[in-house]
Amino acid sequence: MKVKNHYKLRMPILLLVGLLFSQIGCNETNQRHSMLKKDIVDTAVGAGDFTTLVTAIKAAGLVDTLKGEGPFTVFAPTDQAFAKLPSGTVENLLKPENKQKLVSILTYHVVPGKVMAADVVKLSHAKTVNGQSLTIKLEGNMVMVDSAKVTKTDIECSNGVIHVIDAVVLPN
Repeated sequence: MKVKNHYKLRMPILLLVGLLFSQIGCNETNQRHSMLKKDIVDTAVGAGDFTTLVTAIKAAGLVDTLKGEGPFTVFAPTDQAFAKLPSGTVENLLKPENKQKLVSILTYHVVPGKVMAADVVKLSHAKTVNGQSLTIKLEGNMVMVDSAKVTKTDIECSNGVIHVIDAVVLPN
């Protein structure tokens, strides 16, 4: 009789342990899946290195667009990239009277479609949402987009991909 009781006790414990482990696995999968669910804007906000870019996107009225279905490829300048601009440039661009110029600059950083790094290196130009084309070239093992170096690639988002660049690129 002791043997039967022992099994009766072990079975619920084993079921409970199995249930806990399956929940842990589901939670990890859900966390990974939810990370990929972030759109371009939320990913940029979460990264912490794009506060100036996000501020500019808001000032330009492009939040809804970049949170939209896409897909988009964004060559995203970091805060350090914006800091390289002449003093007062960012503040001037953020003024309401300069909204169209800001929109033109920001949309020059966006290519329609999802272009992963493996595809970017095969291109010499990429037409942007702004209507002009970025020049893409390989210098050694470094990819250049106009005069900016691509420092990080393939940050996947729910509506596209972000490639980090070390300078703000300007349309003609």
